[in-house]
Amino acid sequence: MEWLSHYWWIIVLVFLLGVFLNVIKDLKRIDPKKYMANKPELPPHRDFNHKWDDEDDFPKKKP
Repeated sequence: MEWLSHYWWIIVLVFLLGVFLNVIKDLKRIDPKKYMANKPELPPHRDFNHKWDDEDDFPKKKP
């Protein structure tokens, strides 16, 4: 088991290489054109952040 304490980083590199290859394989399956065609609509904001700019918070200049 002494070799494990010396070469543990090789096991970590092999593991990371496997994760990296699986991510690439899964990303190749994604079809962005098909996703954009069937993209779900976002729900409306519950806190009305999309209307934050409708109000003018600056004081009016007095003539």
